[in-house]
Parts: sequence; structure tokens; C-alpha cells
Amino acid sequence: MEIKDCFISIIIPVYNVEQYLEACLETVVTQSYSDFEIICINDGSTDRSSSILDEYVATYSNISIIHQENKGLSAARNVGIKASKGEYVFFIDSDDWLESGALDVLAKSISGEDMICFNGRRFFEDGTAENPDTGIIEEGLTGWEYYNKYALIPKKFHFVCVVLRLYKRTFLLEHNLFFEEGVYHEDNLFTPLACLKARRVKVIPHSVYVYRIRPGSITQSANSKRLFDLVKVANKLAAFFIPIKDIDKRTVYREIAGEYFKGFMSEERKKHGNIDNDLIKQINWESFKSVCIYPRHKRIYCLLKINPMIFRIYLFVEMKLIKPFILS
Repeated sequence: MEIKDCFISIIIPVYNVEQYLEACLETVVTQSYSDFEIICINDGSTDRSSSILDEYVATYSNISIIHQENKGLSAARNVGIKASKGEYVFFIDSDDWLESGALDVLAKSISGEDMICFNGRRFFEDGTAENPDTGIIEEGLTGWEYYNKYALIPKKFHFVCVVLRLYKRTFLLEHNLFFEEGVYHEDNLFTPLACLKARRVKVIPHSVYVYRIRPGSITQSANSKRLFDLVKVANKLAAFFIPIKDIDKRTVYREIAGEYFKGFMSEERKKHGNIDNDLIKQINWESFKSVCIYPRHKRIYCLLKINPMIFRIYLFVEMKLIKPFILS
């Protein structure tokens, strides 16, 4: 079905979410604002997701489906960007949803910015209630000013999540801002790069997005690949940012170093046993050293570099995180 140009393109990757998909789509198609398209990328679903999408396409003229073999979230988003026709692009995960009136709020806030940044809240399936983070109002920022000002402020809904922003499509294409395929933590890589390139950013206080926390989702599952991808993403961020001489790197360095350290100190790492040696082999040590500008990071870098066993003892004695064991 041919869809004309529109103001907002909503990109929804779909993979085996039959339990949540209709609820997600309903919150979009029932928005009072109407100048938008929905692009659903069926990423090789094997459940009823595909037939649910077919039903919505038959009912709503502004929905289209792209079917592909399972390639992952990043690849699905990239396909959506290339297919989109809107002036702005909005990424929505297929188990999440929009608040009533969300698109009206966003459309009225736009005045040519590269990114519109907004608020959201988390929803827990066990019924736990949670209020949104405190809203922020600010405009006239560059993306890098926005990043340095807000990236490291503790939040319930992590700053790095791409679903918390509306992106000008020509901005994404001009700077070749696509998602790294085949890795977890793709948002950790995409968001700093997008912020660095953005010339105009507006931050609005409205909570328009609801993020479902559910067992078994990509972000909640723990496996060794997630840990290795943390280090891979940190290596890529370091390789990109270290050569840039005319920006203040302190914020992004802290975040890059943090990604390295998460691979060794996270709950995920503890669940998957003695993989420290393999993780250590993935580290780009020159990059790691360059981003260790904070005392705690320097200390951990030195311990890892000297002897991983010493680092293990440090975690056990100083941080009470894990029991030490002898590394081969």
C-alpha cells in the first residue's frame, strides 16, 4: 500500500510479541493527531504477530508492513529509517505504548530541531507503580550540550534509550546515523553519536512513552553475549571519540569506561560464571587507558592490567560483590 509523505514516521520492530502487539498498536492508531505513518518491520516472527499486523493493515490506511528474516532490533530499525517518509522519525518497541495525546504534544513542540527529547515512564508487569522522572524544559541546546548536561544524571528511564527522542529524518540520513547490527546495547552506541551531531535540540517535560518491563525481553535477559557486546560498544565509542580534539570528553569518557566495567561487575557477569579471561581479551587497552580519567576507573584499569586475580580480590574485599577464584 502506497503511503504519502507525512510529518511523523513511527517505526515499530516486531518479533514474537503476540501478547503485547495489539495493545501497542491500539495506542498509536487511536491518537488524536493524524499526520503520521506506522512502519512495522516483522523481523521473522514465528507466533501470531504477523497475522495481527495483517489485520491492522487491512483496517488502517497509514500502516505498512515490511517482512524480513530475523536480523535483530538494529537491522529492523535501519530498514524502517530507509523506508520512512516522515519529516520526523519515532522509534517504538512493540511491547511498549504511547500515552493518550502523545503525538499531539510532540507535533506541537517541533520547530525544526534535529531532536525533540521527552519524558517517559516504566510499567512493571507485577503491578508495581512508578512515577515518571522529573520533567525537563529546555531549548536552544546543541546535542552535545544536551548530552553533557543530562546523560549522567541518575534516572529510572535511562537517558540512552532512543525511544525517548523524536529524530529529524534528514538529520539521520545526512550523518549516516543507523544502528549497529548484530549487537546488544545498540542504544548505548547510537545515542552519543546522534547527540554529537545534533545542532538543535529541544527538551520537553511531557511523559509520552510507556516502557514495559517484562521478563524475557531483550533488555531484561542475561547472557554472555550481552557482556561481550558491552565491551565491543565501549571499544567503538572510544575509537570514535578519542581522536576528536575540540570537545570536552569527560562525560562520554566516564560512560565509555562504565561500559567496560559493567562487563566485569554486573549481575549478568556473575550469573554467567568465569568468563573474565575471554572478556579481558576483547579490551582495546589503549582505548581503555585513555578513557580512565577518574580515580576509580584508573584504579580498576591498573588492577586488571596487572593481574585479573588481583582485580577479583578487590571486588571481593572492597565491594563485596563476588567470591574470588583462581583464573587460568
